[in-house]
Amino acid sequence: MVSVTNLFLTSLLAAAGLGSALPPRIGTTVINQDQTITGNGRTTLKQVRNPRYRGFNGARAIYRTYLKYGVEIPDYLLKAVAKIDAEQAEEASPEVKRATGSAAAIPIDVIDIAYVTPVTIGTPPQTLSLDLDTGSSDLWVFSSLTPANQVRGQEIYSPSKSSTSKLLSGHTWSITYGDGSGSRGTVYTDNFTIGGLEVPSQAVQTAQQVSSGFTTEAQIDGLVGLGFSTLNTVSPSGQLTFFDNARSKLDAPVFTADLKYKATGSYDFGFIDKAKYTGEITYTPVNKNPGYWTFTSTGYGVGSGNFSETPITGIADTGTTLLYLPTAIVTAYYRQVQGATNSRSYGGYVFPCTATLPTFTFGVGNKRFVIPASYINYARISATSTQCFGGIQSSSSIGINIFGDVALKAAFVVFNGAEPPTIGWANKKLVT
Repeated sequence: MVSVTNLFLTSLLAAAGLGSALPPRIGTTVINQDQTITGNGRTTLKQVRNPRYRGFNGARAIYRTYLKYGVEIPDYLLKAVAKIDAEQAEEASPEVKRATGSAAAIPIDVIDIAYVTPVTIGTPPQTLSLDLDTGSSDLWVFSSLTPANQVRGQEIYSPSKSSTSKLLSGHTWSITYGDGSGSRGTVYTDNFTIGGLEVPSQAVQTAQQVSSGFTTEAQIDGLVGLGFSTLNTVSPSGQLTFFDNARSKLDAPVFTADLKYKATGSYDFGFIDKAKYTGEITYTPVNKNPGYWTFTSTGYGVGSGNFSETPITGIADTGTTLLYLPTAIVTAYYRQVQGATNSRSYGGYVFPCTATLPTFTFGVGNKRFVIPASYINYARISATSTQCFGGIQSSSSIGINIFGDVALKAAFVVFNGAEPPTIGWANKKLVT
């Protein structure tokens, strides 16, 4: 059964005429697949583990997704976040409770909750660890303008310490979240570099206020939005994303995500690395209104069951941890997991850690991508718990389906920014 949201988004795709004239054509691999790109218009960002680790809280992962997409936070979810935080704090040693440090390109958690990458801003360069996020289009950072009580271990950007920073006069930014909180601030332009790829006058949104949802995440110093620039929140004039500003320097207007399960992955800008996938890349249309990488999956399957050709329209979001799908699909999945329950106490679907989980398959065009069961058995509720949190959760409260990292790790994904934009999916060797 397709949700009203799915039908609405599908109609948008049709209205936009994205079924015609696609460069590259659907089902082909013509973007740089058969050529070796030379030159400097490319960069690879590799991930390493983050020493600023904190225990996984499944309820908090859902909470953050609700915040991001402006969903009102229900009381039961707030209580679930507090409950799990308390259990983890009680179990943790003093060292684990407040680990600090910095590293170069990082999963926040041993189970890959989200990814951050070191960037440099300004002259001389200031290094911050940011989350590459295809589900937003703002580049914002904790800054010297952020109140001290809202900074809890994050590195900050100080415009006054950079000889190349320039205040973008009269420009501000503001994001309101689902709990009524928000982040806001002023805007500077400055030199911004990721992996050797530099944008001289990138808009950097400096925080004067940060939502508590981000304050508590000491691992993240801010976000690099890789959605479409139309989603940028700077007023009175929206600003271009890092990707859009870097286009002229890239060998091709693409970036790719090769995320891994419990292992280091990478992002590539400007080229497609043939060594990172198998077979061909299948491209499908993208609806970039209002600014997400929105596409339509051709269906799903649970375990060894039949593949259901039920279109699922959603967004590919590297900044979201889990896979959020229509309730009917999620229910069908957990119906095959003995002991699984949709727990209000823990904020989502949980099950005994010893349970046998089926795989989950989603389609792109005529291609099938299988998410291994181990990816969906996401993590224990707490270190000593016998209950585990599911990597697939319901999208019903969010209003849009989200193919987060649980799904993205099962494929090699190409974000093609040519006009009209497409998103490409290819199989790869999976680590389970």
